[in-house]
Amino acid sequence: MADVGSKTNVGSKTNVGANKVPREAATRETSERPQSWHPAALLPEPDKQPGYAYKWIRVSTLGKADPSNISSKLREGWEAVRIEEQPKFSMFADPESKFKDNIEVGGLLLCKIPTEFMDQRRKHYADKTRAQIDSVDNHFMKENNPVMPLFRERKSTSSFGKGN
Repeated sequence: MADVGSKTNVGSKTNVGANKVPREAATRETSERPQSWHPAALLPEPDKQPGYAYKWIRVSTLGKADPSNISSKLREGWEAVRIEEQPKFSMFADPESKFKDNIEVGGLLLCKIPTEFMDQRRKHYADKTRAQIDSVDNHFMKENNPVMPLFRERKSTSSFGKGN
């Protein structure tokens, strides 16, 4: 009776050198892990130029133009990126687009703005946010009554019992 757990190679011939790879073929490129597939990004990433920030701006939704959105963004300082600036996007030129020499993908137009403008914009909205927070806090504190406080700082204490 044969043992179920034992492995026997009855009648098989093994070639000792069959699994060896020649030293010339054993390079880093052949031993690297193969690249894995992943879905394409919805919007391609542009090659960044120093001193500029990039953003995809909506020019249409479901085939219907959105002139007020693009107009407001252009007034803020955004400018459409030309195909010559990003040659890898030449395949994204939409022949039906109103922006013929620019990069448009699915109703979105690639635009850029100087980073100084972005810093000024960030500061503007941070100041606006701070002013709103201060206004809410001031209004809240004005409504506060010492007899019935709306806001009370919570304090927690911990004590240890007496050991008997």
